[in-house]
Amino acid sequence: MTTPRAEASRPSDTDKEAVPVPLKIAIVAADTPEAQAARRELEARYETVPLEEADVVVALGGDGLMLHTMHELLDTDKRIFGMNRGSVGFLMNEYRVEGLLERIRNAVETEIHPLHMVARTAENEVHEALAFNEVSLFRERHQAAKLKIYVDDVVRLEELVCDGLIIATPAGSTAYNLSAHGPILPLNSPLLALTPISPFRPRRWRGAILPDTVKISVEVLEAKKRPVAAVADSREYRDVVWVDVRKDPTRAARLLFDSDRPLAEKVLAEQFRYCD
Repeated sequence: MTTPRAEASRPSDTDKEAVPVPLKIAIVAADTPEAQAARRELEARYETVPLEEADVVVALGGDGLMLHTMHELLDTDKRIFGMNRGSVGFLMNEYRVEGLLERIRNAVETEIHPLHMVARTAENEVHEALAFNEVSLFRERHQAAKLKIYVDDVVRLEELVCDGLIIATPAGSTAYNLSAHGPILPLNSPLLALTPISPFRPRRWRGAILPDTVKISVEVLEAKKRPVAAVADSREYRDVVWVDVRKDPTRAARLLFDSDRPLAEKVLAEQFRYCD
């Protein structure tokens, strides 16, 4: 009599090894020789699709190209995996040809919400723009700017005489804001940095750290004599007299970073970069 064999267990649907869904990638590149050479190298190695069909956009260049791509893809829900073919490349991953698809699948996603700027000019024109790094105000001529600062419609600084003012997001706090001696903000912090550029009066005012839920308003005093320009990332409007800035939580760019070097880690490491 033969002993009945136990029926071999068959894998259920949940036991089956997951098959990676094919990634549809598109590539955008800066106009520099290094970025264009990288584009040709990747296109020879990987299958690509037109930008509108892509799940992930691989951006080759520096932080300027990344910011441009973030603005272009803001309302498309596409993810962006940047690789540095520029200079600083803080928002980029390391450039490597090998293992690109695996890096993308294992990447850590970071959502970055923009600032929404509304600027009114001396001609009563109203301009709106978004900024992922910062909104900046700059004097246009030899005389310093005179600015009055409001937070949620309450005057917090009656008169700031300076070369300009920066309102930076956590992602942008390591950029121009840091060069102007502003604070580095942890990436996931609900904060904004308000940083003066070369303040003359009050000379000892070094700025403020504010909740990212507030509205920051800047009134330009003596605007005809001391004209001021407002810049949201790369969009500039001259002769402004009033600027409102607040975070837009309803919109976000989706950036992908290597799992061993996420953006939050890069922001944290930047605070200890020059300790030696």
